[in-house]
Amino acid sequence: MAPRIGVVTFPGSLDDHDALRAVRVSGAEAVPLWHGSDSLAGVDAIILPGGFSYGDYLRCGAIARFAPVMTEVIRAAGAGMPVLGICNGFQVLCEAHLLPGALIRNERQTFVCRDQRLRVESADTTWTSAFTPGQEITIVLKNGEGRYLADTETVARLEGEGRVVFRYLDNPNGSLNDIAGVCNERGNVVGLMPHPEHNVEALTSPSLDGRPFFASVLDFLAERV
Repeated sequence: MAPRIGVVTFPGSLDDHDALRAVRVSGAEAVPLWHGSDSLAGVDAIILPGGFSYGDYLRCGAIARFAPVMTEVIRAAGAGMPVLGICNGFQVLCEAHLLPGALIRNERQTFVCRDQRLRVESADTTWTSAFTPGQEITIVLKNGEGRYLADTETVARLEGEGRVVFRYLDNPNGSLNDIAGVCNERGNVVGLMPHPEHNVEALTSPSLDGRPFFASVLDFLAERV
């Protein structure tokens, strides 16, 4: 039986169907999850996709963090379930304190949409094991509030513990230390600004560099069987 990967839809989600398709392309079963549900439908991993703007008038991800499904996501993440937050999903993970730091308005106050070069800093997570540390990849980026910030102590801890997972090669938004993605201490929760779900098919992508994200979590889940 193929692993079941859930993708949560929030009000205003834009990339949930792209994430569901990427899951199917990877060979897993894609399971739509609704933000208002208190059930994870027995999935093996969870993706919080990007694109929604619900509650952004307060702070990006702040309202979505209190969706009923997030109570179960937080519980499951604490038990070791792989969770990937992409763009707004990254913001939600930070707001839920599953990841440290915060995402604020881009340094130049403009929306950025481009093919973004990244360097893989850590392959020691459930979502990045198929990469090689130091590998350079290109992933679609589109955000207006993608600037990662954290206090000095938190950044030092992330750097010292190897929890910076991706770094921008040409920083598009002013993120501290060129940070594009981070993980929790256990390595099962990963958040990043770029959109790997848009880089899984040659017809629509400048690269297939998004595929290893899904291959990584499938490898992890296979080892748990």
